[in-house]
Amino acid sequence: MYGGPPVVVVGCGPVGQTTALLLARWGVPALVLEAAPRRLPAGSRSICQQRDVLDVWDSVGVGRRIAEEGVTWRVARTFLREHELFHVEFADSGSSPFPPWVNIAQSRVEQLLDEQIDRTPAVEVRWGTTVTGIDDHGAGVTVQTDAGPVETPYVVGCAGAHGRVVRDAVGGGFEGRSFEDRFLICDVRCDLPDRQLERRFHFDPVWNPGRQVLIHPCPDSVFRIDWQVPPDVDLDAERRSGALEERVRQVVGDRPFEVAWCTVYRFHSRLAPRMALGRVLLAGDAAHLVAPFGARGLNSGVADAENAAWRIAFALHGWAAPSVVATYDDERRAAARENLEITTRTMDFLVPQTDQGWAHRRDVLERAVTDPAARTEIDSGRLYAPHRYGADPHPAVGALLPDLAVEGRRLRELARRGLLLLSRGPVVAPPLDVPCTAVTVPGGAADELGLRADEVWVVRPDAHVAAVVGRGGVTGAVRGLLG
Repeated sequence: MYGGPPVVVVGCGPVGQTTALLLARWGVPALVLEAAPRRLPAGSRSICQQRDVLDVWDSVGVGRRIAEEGVTWRVARTFLREHELFHVEFADSGSSPFPPWVNIAQSRVEQLLDEQIDRTPAVEVRWGTTVTGIDDHGAGVTVQTDAGPVETPYVVGCAGAHGRVVRDAVGGGFEGRSFEDRFLICDVRCDLPDRQLERRFHFDPVWNPGRQVLIHPCPDSVFRIDWQVPPDVDLDAERRSGALEERVRQVVGDRPFEVAWCTVYRFHSRLAPRMALGRVLLAGDAAHLVAPFGARGLNSGVADAENAAWRIAFALHGWAAPSVVATYDDERRAAARENLEITTRTMDFLVPQTDQGWAHRRDVLERAVTDPAARTEIDSGRLYAPHRYGADPHPAVGALLPDLAVEGRRLRELARRGLLLLSRGPVVAPPLDVPCTAVTVPGGAADELGLRADEVWVVRPDAHVAAVVGRGGVTGAVRGLLG
């Protein structure tokens, strides 16, 4: 078992917090270095938490609390001016204990993760500690801080969009583009009983012509409202003139309301040239920035955290070769590229960059009022789903394991204990020093999975299927996974 110095996590936002808790769960201590002097809660920010991310947080003890406190929205409605173009209903499926989506302020998620960290002796957070340099010297990493150097076997940089120091440690750069239009975002406390369980997306409403407005329900009768606004919007001037109040009134009517938080954002599409080099890894906004339509920012950052944590832990425990950590870059950059492609297409529809783009947007939206076929061309943000790694022809390989239970045991929970072998009949775990569970899947559940009689599924510690082999190929598949 590992008994060396802690892994350093730079940044104590939700991705850094998740990384540290996942490492501790694997028996690896973590030291979180955060430049801010203390937690400074600020508005809703990333509010939409997807079911599979709640599952990751459940593995460190907070997923169910987040789900219970959040708002589960069941309907997503899309409008053009006064016309409802279509709506999508989300239904629970499978045996997952979590709803498809939960809305809860990022600040509350951070608070719940902080509380879990306080209960976790293997995680230490040093607030008010600025990282000034990172030196990977092969046998380990020296992290320079304003309080002195720290030696560590690995660094996971979760320092957010401004995390230049951690990006420089993997070669630097943050390629991509920024969008000129701004988005004015407010948390508004108001009683709107008809909208508590639905998200509304408005194209070209009369109270924001030529642009869009997105409305999300949050806990405690708070609604998150996002207005697309011109590049020169002045929030302070809007407050002074009463224009901000008028904006809110156009959404909530004559009901009493309170603006709990408000800010202006400019959206970016950027990706670091590398997400890992040697013993330094990037995760979350330090590695990739995407527009929020589709909720791909924080959700993909949590997936980064889980991928990084199991690889580092397996290498440090000696369960896998150190080379297993290097694969993180290939997998998570592919996921980030996919998210960037999807969100960039969305932004090109929402905020066209050419006259031709604006003409296409107007044509699609106008046709969609009466032509259902045109509605498939509307892009208001394809919702986040876990990335499938690689391009194996078998549909299960690379995908997140379906959330099924066998004899009362959730397969994903079993996978997150080490490696998981699934087959229709008995299978022998390989003679390797690595935690491994073999499960015989009965016929009905096997049919639901798509697990055939001649197959063994090798499932990774992040519950993604690593390989599908015959019984004689299990040891080779595990050795290949672990380097």
